[in-house]
Amino acid sequence: MVALARQPAFGTSPPAPRPAACGAIAVAGAALLADCSGALYWPDERTLIVADLHLEKGSAFAERGMLLPPYDTAETLARLGAVIARHDPRLVVALGDNFHDGGGVTRLLPQDRATLAGLQHSRDWVWIAGNHDPDPAAGIGGAFAAVVALGPLAFRHEPTAGRCDGEIAGHLHPRARVSLRGRAIARRCFATDGSRLVMPAFGAYAGGLDIGDRAFRRVFGSTSFDVHLIGARRTYAFAAAACL
Repeated sequence: MVALARQPAFGTSPPAPRPAACGAIAVAGAALLADCSGALYWPDERTLIVADLHLEKGSAFAERGMLLPPYDTAETLARLGAVIARHDPRLVVALGDNFHDGGGVTRLLPQDRATLAGLQHSRDWVWIAGNHDPDPAAGIGGAFAAVVALGPLAFRHEPTAGRCDGEIAGHLHPRARVSLRGRAIARRCFATDGSRLVMPAFGAYAGGLDIGDRAFRRVFGSTSFDVHLIGARRTYAFAAAACL
């Protein structure tokens, strides 16, 4: 586990995030903001967390003869650039499955590689190992780790079984369905019981797993957790048990 030192505030404060773009979530005493992009921001530490970028998923499918529009990496990086511009983090933590497979780095287009380098400029960046990309990759900047600890929080790719206070993980791609005005709506979501949190997938081509799946009961022990559904302009909180 890599432990990061907490940094004191210095210089001018970063611009405040737009209120409509974020919802408040507390995890293990840390005050976090759920961004409508699917990222999580920790203002006190100026840290931005994203999960499951799955860069170069389109090219991975193309190599297997399944043709998808080859724009997922550019779209994902553009969305990531927008949320970085909104919050101006000093640290970005990417929670694994950053690339869809081990060869994804070699398939990066020069313009996408340049975009990624620009996003990393003047800030720290940590890539967490995922099951799709367990090994460090050359030429993409940043540092690599299996787990990163910062204050009361620990960042890893796959949620651990049993109680794990302060854990922020990805891997499961949570998605929830709710009924609004008689119409069922399914959206990506943050899933949390206040002690730990599972992030939605950030990647343009990443799918979702319904929060009714038994995988979430293994993480939280029951359906006694909340989901923060991602809308176009804000997030919406629901009890998991109330979702379809």
